[in-house]
Amino acid sequence: MATRPGVLPLLVIALAFGGAGLISQRSAAPEPLIAPPPEIRQAEFWGSKLPDLANRPQPMKQWLGQVVVVNFWAAWCPPCRREIPGFIALQRQYGARGVQFVGIALDEADKAGVYAKQVGINYPVLLGGDDAMRLSLVAGNGMGGLPYTLIFDRQGRAITAITGAVAQARLEALVTPLL
Repeated sequence: MATRPGVLPLLVIALAFGGAGLISQRSAAPEPLIAPPPEIRQAEFWGSKLPDLANRPQPMKQWLGQVVVVNFWAAWCPPCRREIPGFIALQRQYGARGVQFVGIALDEADKAGVYAKQVGINYPVLLGGDDAMRLSLVAGNGMGGLPYTLIFDRQGRAITAITGAVAQARLEALVTPLL
């Protein structure tokens, strides 16, 4: 996916306004918006590649065959920061049974890397600027809000979409039946 100069700042601004609206809308709600799987352009999603924190391209398809939890996040996003410790715990607990978390940071590489190291993220963190934002839209995030999490079964089918921070126990209840 090619990146056009000037597009990233506009997408970040749009994301910030969309996310701020979502945060204010969701802050009074006790639970995130958990919905049936959105329409996802499967071939485009699983065929995409994004760089990791070491700037090595990582193909999404490498995780097919596992229960995959993809989380679009940013270090500046308070709800994202609240849910990440639960992701770390669930990756530790269920990774050996075939659960793979993948974080896709819609943030600057240095900020995402510092935060990932600070909290001990134990799963792949990918970056991508414009490409990551497009992948978020391909993955059904029509509102452009953060955090946005998708749960895929072992066949790569989207099972659930979650907009807003999700509690560890709620996510565990959604993931464990897929094992």
